[in-house]
Amino acid sequence: MLDRTRDAERSKGIREIVKAGSVYFLVALGAGFVLEVIRLEVVALHISALIARLMETPNILLAMIIGAQWVIDRFTLPPLPVVRLGVGSVALGFMVLMECAVVLPLHGLSLGDYFATQHSAVGILPLSALGILTVMPLLVGYHWER
Repeated sequence: MLDRTRDAERSKGIREIVKAGSVYFLVALGAGFVLEVIRLEVVALHISALIARLMETPNILLAMIIGAQWVIDRFTLPPLPVVRLGVGSVALGFMVLMECAVVLPLHGLSLGDYFATQHSAVGILPLSALGILTVMPLLVGYHWER
């Protein structure tokens, strides 16, 4: 009987992590979509695509911080690293799946072609943004000691 209760609590916790990670993914996706449209339709036309991509990065980071904090508060996630990193990992999984299944085919690119067309200095930004997306729920909930 005790094992069933423990299993039910564990599955409920996993469901909450997946739900929170899915919402975090949708918040990051929405913010990224809006910022991408602004970057491509406004900034890149008037300046350059390279500078526009560099200017977009701080805004994406700010959106991730706000989104991660909102998800943590909305789902009242405990300050356990495994829970917070689980939320980020779910969001990362959905983001990679969406990029490979939707974005690359829309542009007519394979994964190899995508990496080949990236500028060497700026090409690392999408990969590092995915890493930051994963750890941001842990970082915003961490209480820094002085």
